Amino acid sequence: YVVAFSGGKDSVVVLDLVRRSSCKHSALYSLTTVDPPELVHFIKREYPDVAWHRPEKSMWQLIVEHGIPPLRRMRYCCRTLKEESTTNCHVVTGVRAAESRKRAERADITGACAKLGTHVVNPILDWLDGDVWDYIRERRLPSCELYREGWKRIGCILCPFSNQQREAARWPKIAMAYRRACRRAFAKPREDKPP
Repeated sequence: YVVAFSGGKDSVVVLDLVRRSSCKHSALYSLTTVDPPELVHFIKREYPDVAWHRPEKSMWQLIVEHGIPPLRRMRYCCRTLKEESTTNCHVVTGVRAAESRKRAERADITGACAKLGTHVVNPILDWLDGDVWDYIRERRLPSCELYREGWKRIGCILCPFSNQQREAARWPKIAMAYRRACRRAFAKPREDKPP
């Protein structure tokens, strides 16, 4: 089993559950290049034994390559930066049905990533936020300080499903990097056309 570890509260719980099960496993953090710096430091400090997967291309390169930033209906980023980092294994995730309608349609165990030779196991699919926080408190597990600052979701900065204004204000340098990548992406077709 490979625990898909993001450093968020759900993956902290799932990693603890898998460790307690004593099954043979590893944990893998897929760096997206747009993760909150606080989250990256949290993982380095609290979970030094988790392996890191560094992508071949950064988010900025993907934006230029696709000619557009990730959108709600066109999210190439998750597939490229996260899902393709695990192949031919059983992936254990912290996906929960309460997070979205689409996630509520998932099964506890699925072969959804058959193309990559993986099966996905979602052991806390039916847990609510309160269940996750109760488990973290009872087991005295660490959690990223962003939660204590009031962040409900910790994921890629400026994800199409996030509060982009709040995130751009918190991490202005990353927001500026997005703008630069978008300018390069939008200028690229003009560069490719003959004069």
